[in-house]
Amino acid sequence: MAISNMYEEKKHKHENRYQYGQQNLWTGLLFGLGVVAFIDEVIFHQLLHWHHFYDKSTANIGLVSDGLFHAFSFFATIGSAFLLADLHRNHGFWVKRWLGGIFLGAGVFQLYDGIIQHKFMRLHQIRYNVEILPYDLVWNVLAAILIIIGIVLLIQTNHQKY
Repeated sequence: MAISNMYEEKKHKHENRYQYGQQNLWTGLLFGLGVVAFIDEVIFHQLLHWHHFYDKSTANIGLVSDGLFHAFSFFATIGSAFLLADLHRNHGFWVKRWLGGIFLGAGVFQLYDGIIQHKFMRLHQIRYNVEILPYDLVWNVLAAILIIIGIVLLIQTNHQKY
């Protein structure tokens, strides 16, 4: 009888996770994007002083752009926390799908930053006055690894049962 109750309790706990599969994915994407943007902002902009979000103007404009970037990462992370609370309230949280979204969101943001912002738009580089190729390779390869991990986790959730 106790085993049957445990099974029913587990089933009830996760009964809605398939219904909320897309919300798990989008909540994870938003969280991954926000956290990686936050890490980028704190480590590379504030602690190491390697660059600002926008380096084509004065240092003051660079600081303002960093502040706006930091606010964006904060609101993305907080917004995802509200979506996550909603998933828990509706018994729809699916940890593996959420983690897949986090890895995918983090990797996509980092790859976008490394290719679009660094190379095409030239808003900033990772570092200045150094040989940039090793930095670009590490940045973009790490982004690709995060994306691959996210895709693998999401594919696994497409075939997973309770």
